[in-house]
Amino acid sequence: MAKMPVAGRAKTRLARQVGVSQAIRFARQSAAALLQRVAFDPRWQTTIAVSPDTGILSRTWPLGIRRIGQGGGDLGQRMQRLMRAMPPGPVIIVGSDIPGIRRIHIAAAFRRLAGHDAVFGPAADGGYWLVGLRRRPRVPRVFAHVRWSSAHALRDTLANLRDRPVALIETLTDVDDADGFASNAAGLGRRIPA
Repeated sequence: MAKMPVAGRAKTRLARQVGVSQAIRFARQSAAALLQRVAFDPRWQTTIAVSPDTGILSRTWPLGIRRIGQGGGDLGQRMQRLMRAMPPGPVIIVGSDIPGIRRIHIAAAFRRLAGHDAVFGPAADGGYWLVGLRRRPRVPRVFAHVRWSSAHALRDTLANLRDRPVALIETLTDVDDADGFASNAAGLGRRIPA
């Protein structure tokens, strides 16, 4: 999932702390670096879910990757819609503002879905940077009544999955504020192994 890296759309909280141009540059570089690292792996098919929906036409996104709009609603409604819209099989959703994501994380999440209904990559702030659902026999409704952008997001989502097998993978940091920016932004300019 990615927001168009334009002022007023992406990284608005970060922009208030470090400035609009820095925040937008980070959003653009972070998304490009993520796609370079994980998008073209033969073990999975990558789709970019863009917000706003008109962003699917942008030259921001590389050729050769399917693009779809996220649609309206809160984060949970948009993720639930994506989980229902994807072709049959397990689906993993990641954000574009987690500089630490590597192919090894995506592969580990898919492996965990072989024996679990859901998998999460916890974020250091109490949310999550990855969510995956097996989607068999149907797509569970897991994103309702979640306090998004809070320390409760993962806990609230897990409550929607009680009595279902759930796996966790490595905890990573997403970049939402000046502290996360300071500790992660410098690495975007270097070549980072997949």
